[in-house]
Amino acid sequence: MSRAFPFAIPAYSAPVWLPGGHAQTIYPATLMWKKAPAYRRESWITPDLDSIVVDWVDGRAGTPLVVLFHGLEGSSRSHYATSLFDFLYTQGWRGVVPHFRSCGNVINRLPRAYHAGDSGEIDWVLCRIRAQHPDVPIFAVGVSLGGNALLKWLGEQGDAAAAVINAAAAVCAPMDLTATGNALDQGFNRRVYTREFLRSLRKKTFAKLKLVDNPFLDQHSLRLATTLREFDHLVTAPVHGFKSVEHYWQSASCKPYLSKISLPSLVINTKNDPFVPAESLPAQGDVSGHVTLVQPLEGGHVGFASGAMPGKLQWLPQTLHRFFQSHLPLPR
Repeated sequence: MSRAFPFAIPAYSAPVWLPGGHAQTIYPATLMWKKAPAYRRESWITPDLDSIVVDWVDGRAGTPLVVLFHGLEGSSRSHYATSLFDFLYTQGWRGVVPHFRSCGNVINRLPRAYHAGDSGEIDWVLCRIRAQHPDVPIFAVGVSLGGNALLKWLGEQGDAAAAVINAAAAVCAPMDLTATGNALDQGFNRRVYTREFLRSLRKKTFAKLKLVDNPFLDQHSLRLATTLREFDHLVTAPVHGFKSVEHYWQSASCKPYLSKISLPSLVINTKNDPFVPAESLPAQGDVSGHVTLVQPLEGGHVGFASGAMPGKLQWLPQTLHRFFQSHLPLPR
């Protein structure tokens, strides 16, 4: 049972010196660098005998724990992770970033990596954390790709999710992967964001070939790929058991699962997100009554800078903390 505290959503307004969705995306991610917390790293063996790395922000035993699932090619050092845990630490809360396979500067052992609909990975990670911390409040937040996977898990689990975590939040999740894939493969997005994603993804894929042979991979086509559609067609879909890139994008999207969520969930998306077209965002009729939609006009893709130049990254951590605090269990 949760506390009956009302949750007031703080309004977000982008600073006048940072206009437009691209600037609001790029500046926080590249120029508002913040020193990473003193993470404690663990290596976990997965149920299929693969491996991931997990970074912890420790604190006093018994305090609330926030689990963060990062975005595409993100990590515990992404700006949203460092700003969130820097703030939560001052509140006496703890945190953990379970890296998706091949992330965290560690190549995993199996041919598979990670994908946007990997709710099975979300499940075993959260269940393991709950088993390790059976008596503390646990909250989960997914960012971008991690947000889609978390929301998909919530919809699949329904009432069962409450046995694992107390509440959840998703930030700038691409809930319609086809819409996001198409957006990222066009114009400025393709020249800037997709080019950077592919640089990292391609490097990892070729590095893994030195460890695990993949006779089905067309290496020449991969070197020439310039879109996410091409990468997902050549790598993500076949490696993870999807029939095609279209099958992957459709079946991995969390949007059809939003009406099945029965755990308190905060879903934040901006209307000027370069990655997520505004027309693809869910309306209140698309989600269950347990889902709170927050869709500010500005903020970019996981940007949310505020204040006078050079700006601060406080709005998102404060909003997430306030939401999670409103769902702390009643003392026994």
